[in-house]
Amino acid sequence: MKKVLLIDDDEALRENVADILGLSNYTVITAGCGKSGVEKALKERPDLILCDAVMPGLDGYGVIHILSRHPDTFLIPFIFLTGENNLADIRKGMQMGADGYLVKPFKETDLLNTIEIRLKKYDRIKKNIVHDKKGISTFLQQVNESDRFNLVSSQRDMHLYKKKHVLYSEGQRPFNIYFVISGKIKEYLINEDGKELITNMYTEGDFIGYTAILENINYTETAQVIEDAKLVLIPKSDFLQLINNDRQVARQFISLLSHNVREKEERLLNLAYNSLRKKVASGIIDVIDKFPDKKEGKPVIEISREDLAHVVGSAQESMIRTLREFKTEKLIEIMEGSIIVLNENKLRHLLY
Repeated sequence: MKKVLLIDDDEALRENVADILGLSNYTVITAGCGKSGVEKALKERPDLILCDAVMPGLDGYGVIHILSRHPDTFLIPFIFLTGENNLADIRKGMQMGADGYLVKPFKETDLLNTIEIRLKKYDRIKKNIVHDKKGISTFLQQVNESDRFNLVSSQRDMHLYKKKHVLYSEGQRPFNIYFVISGKIKEYLINEDGKELITNMYTEGDFIGYTAILENINYTETAQVIEDAKLVLIPKSDFLQLINNDRQVARQFISLLSHNVREKEERLLNLAYNSLRKKVASGIIDVIDKFPDKKEGKPVIEISREDLAHVVGSAQESMIRTLREFKTEKLIEIMEGSIIVLNENKLRHLLY
């Protein structure tokens, strides 16, 4: 059963709508104010939200503002309930990203039809969010069939890049974003002392290089291939159309882009605050999480010691000393240049 969250301060309306939806085989959650509605949306993860535009305290505009910025709720269809012929409410709601609106008093058939249409569209979106070449190609093809888009090309050819190839450098102007079909890529900064710091790692299913386009700036980091890679290039003009021309498409595409943002934030916090042992342990975990290679059933790291040191954010010599400690403690094994993780759980939860 689909789950619908109804947020409205009118108790009689809440009860009436809840009854209608319950009889139509929906699970209904209700909230009498905006704050309670936000809390229930984050906890219950409904399939659709109906929300009154005008409420005391946190109104409907505040609710959509919060939920549209939360990674767990920003894709959920959001339908405003507004007063009769209040065009200002309708316009403001749609500008903030609402998927539709119902004008009070509304007919039961209008309510049910609106919900059904939005849920079907949402199901198509969730189905199409697949992080592989086929999923991206299907998504772009469907978008290109809409009369709201005029993408440069519907053909997404793969480009092959050898190890050590630089995709882009700090200070360059961006012209494409890149989608990784296979291979491994690092993104890094060079500090004032000329030392490299890896700020992100990419592999199959990741997008690269879109931040500079969104911020309309030159690249602030350098991206280099560390294992032969196959990439699909999406021109800047196509990318901007996908972001700007349709809110529903934009939210779908952003969900494809954003799944590694938290990883980067956590890695930078680790570099800033943790001890060397904790940094090395976290660096090992970051790599095996990002590049899930195996040897004899165990996680294995096959990037160079130099690159691993740049992930950790320490001198290579210091990192190697710590690796020796981990080997003595039987947390890792080193075999033919590869680092084999023997005790992933202890490394993941290392206290110091």
